[in-house]
Amino acid sequence: MTETSRKRNGVYQKQENGTAKPRNRNRSFFSGVMILTVSNLLVKVTGLLFKIPMNRIVGDTGMGYFNSAYSIYTFFYMLSTSGLPVALAVMVSEKRAAGNITAAKTIYRTALALFAAGGLGVFLLMFFASGGLAGLIRSDKSALSVAVAAPTMLFICISSALRGYFQGCGSMVPTAVSQLIEAVGKLVIGIAAAVYAIRMGYGIHVIAAYAVAGLTLGSFAGMVYLLIAKFLRGDRDLLPDDLVIRNEPVPYRDILRRFLKISLPITVSASVMSLTNMIDTALIQRVLQHAGWTAEEAATLFGNYTSLAVPMFNLPPVFVYPIAYSIVPAVAAALSSGEIKKASDAVGMSLRAAVLIGMPCALGLTVLADPVLCIFYKAESAHLASPLLTLLAPSSFFVCILAVTNSILQSCGEERKPVISMLCGAAVKCVSSVVLLQKCGIAGAPVSTFLCYLTVTVINLAFVVKCTGIRPDFSKIFFLPAVAGLACAVTAAAVNGLFAPFSGKLACFAAIFAGAVVYAAILLVSGNVTIDEIKTIVTGAKK
Repeated sequence: MTETSRKRNGVYQKQENGTAKPRNRNRSFFSGVMILTVSNLLVKVTGLLFKIPMNRIVGDTGMGYFNSAYSIYTFFYMLSTSGLPVALAVMVSEKRAAGNITAAKTIYRTALALFAAGGLGVFLLMFFASGGLAGLIRSDKSALSVAVAAPTMLFICISSALRGYFQGCGSMVPTAVSQLIEAVGKLVIGIAAAVYAIRMGYGIHVIAAYAVAGLTLGSFAGMVYLLIAKFLRGDRDLLPDDLVIRNEPVPYRDILRRFLKISLPITVSASVMSLTNMIDTALIQRVLQHAGWTAEEAATLFGNYTSLAVPMFNLPPVFVYPIAYSIVPAVAAALSSGEIKKASDAVGMSLRAAVLIGMPCALGLTVLADPVLCIFYKAESAHLASPLLTLLAPSSFFVCILAVTNSILQSCGEERKPVISMLCGAAVKCVSSVVLLQKCGIAGAPVSTFLCYLTVTVINLAFVVKCTGIRPDFSKIFFLPAVAGLACAVTAAAVNGLFAPFSGKLACFAAIFAGAVVYAAILLVSGNVTIDEIKTIVTGAKK
């Protein structure tokens, strides 16, 4: 590659001595984090905009059928796409860092073929076995929704291959845009289809299936965008950050062996947690029915829990998942280039960011569960779900830490370690769910989730220390943010109680603002966080 072509492609910058230097990887890492953070936030907001009107349109019962089908879809989604995209991102990143463009192209094409074949197989299984799958979770009326969601697996698998490729190249924009397209398609098409089904006078389970059509068509639109983006961008994203291009072919046998080595443990660990969630889905409805509730009443309680409490619980990790996604290729490339210090810095900063983000969000949701839900949902449904969210919200902090520690272990070549921690967490969840659901009813579900994620997080942190040699300063990373988080929660609860008699919504917003100010002030005054560190996370600027 000539100097002119390097400059034209924007890969290299000119130094005063006339040589070329790589672009700032630190800035690229955090820029990718910010792109995915904004995208994930928009996706979650869009998801709330979907569930809020859907809850009003079809009620808790309809959402129970919808979420029952969605839990089956999520299990197959994790089984099919959790490991291979990470493996693809790591392998492409490594070859790209070494300048081996030919090998990177071969890896991508092989992964795309594997993804497409796997997606087609799962699509056919879900479609033709929809009745049996719905019966497994004691929600027979969800069968139609399962069948409608089946084609999504083919679209998502192809999209995952493309996202893994772009992630390995350090380009996060296509992934961000495609996720947003999927979310908007689910929102617009899903609501429009549900309203149409209501006007046609269909039953609640049929209306839920129409709503699922938004998920399917949105996924198709996201896949089409990624295919077009790959066609238009060509191989531009593969241009390496070093000066030498070494095009060396890689045997397909070696590619498949590496794919299995990286992806299989990740797939197993992700599938274990997804399977436990599906088992939890079945247990909730089974136990409630055994306790005397009808199938429809059990679906209503399940729909209320999974449509109101669970989405809010999943909101804080939105800000952390982009860090987890971006750290895999960043650390893998740094390690393959022998840049141990850079890899260590990325690991430490990512773990700190997860704690700083997750702590106030989890504690704030715990104390403001009812007012937050009342902003978005009907008061009756909100009041029913708020005690469950109060129990569930603390778990979101552990999910934040879990996301980053999983990615750290994966990027360091320790893909098997999360399997161990996930299996331990799954065992805790299954046992505690059976016991607590029988004793406490549906309130046992969020408590069992808390015990599960606490177990997994503690084990993962131990693995990170052992496998990476990094010993975090727990006082700085955990203790002081916890103190600031508790002060944030207390402030938020007090402000909400003060203004609630005048306006519930105003009180909630004032409480969130006051809590955030107190949290930030304590961290800045104590020196736990500096302005330069905030700039590093937000803009990628060097300290």
